[in-house]
Amino acid sequence: MTTTTGTSAGPTGIAIRRRRKPATPYVLLVPAVVALLIGLGYPVYWQVVTSLQEYGLMQQFGAPPTFVGLDNYARIFTDPEVWAVVAKSIAFCLVNAVLTVGIGLGLAVLMRAVHGWVRITMQITLLLAWATPLVAAVTVFRWLFDYRTGVVNWILVQVGADGMDGYSWLSHVWTFFMVASFVVIWMSVPFVAMSIYAGLTQVSEEVLEAARIDGAGPRQILWLIIMPLVRPVIAIVLLLQIIWDLRVFAQIRLLQDAGAPISETNLLGNYIYELGVGSQDFAGAAAVSLFVLVLTMVLAGPYVRYLMKEDAA
Repeated sequence: MTTTTGTSAGPTGIAIRRRRKPATPYVLLVPAVVALLIGLGYPVYWQVVTSLQEYGLMQQFGAPPTFVGLDNYARIFTDPEVWAVVAKSIAFCLVNAVLTVGIGLGLAVLMRAVHGWVRITMQITLLLAWATPLVAAVTVFRWLFDYRTGVVNWILVQVGADGMDGYSWLSHVWTFFMVASFVVIWMSVPFVAMSIYAGLTQVSEEVLEAARIDGAGPRQILWLIIMPLVRPVIAIVLLLQIIWDLRVFAQIRLLQDAGAPISETNLLGNYIYELGVGSQDFAGAAAVSLFVLVLTMVLAGPYVRYLMKEDAA
């Protein structure tokens, strides 16, 4: 039932009723908003308070924390090591997010082009890869790149790369992050590919047929018709991928356990872990955690504005 807030006279003198938006959708959102505020608000509040205090091992055993203001931020963010970790984390995040979405887009287009058992096989393969437990996936990649018995080194030696015999991928910074990228991309591509493929299935065949009748070729149909229609889906999965890749932790930690130089291969999540659990500097870890929250919002900001413009259009 539509309610009105009053009437006004139009140019012709006819009364026009103004419709009031129903309140039911907003009421239904209240439980979800309250749950988010409770589930996310308190941890953020605790991080803010802790970052303004001296909070270390003694405080874990009951000693009262001392208020120090912004001293933790000044101490942490004047350390060049922190900014080196930030730079590595941003580069790792953006490179992997772009590669993941690019590969996922290619697979989604391929799935739309093929038919029958080929498409089903691709979908099952992607789902199995996506469902693989994280620890199992990282363990497989550690075996593949093991410097003693790894298949990758063996293949490279067989094709003539003698310098790869016994090469330790995880002991060198650049090759460590290369392996880490393989793990992250391999585990993320299935979600991206299936999401974009779901968007591609919503493209009307009548629109594509009309384009073919007008003389458009396959490349023109892909870039001028299909891509604009699925651009919102690509924007969403790219946004999610940037957020997830910035917060990557377990993959890096498990690879570091294989003998990597920890201080040189830390990303932000691992650096926070080392500060808090390793050095018992919980106040410093809280300060870096809040910085990661702000950095996430900054990186996600352009995509959120884009999505809002798409929704308003």
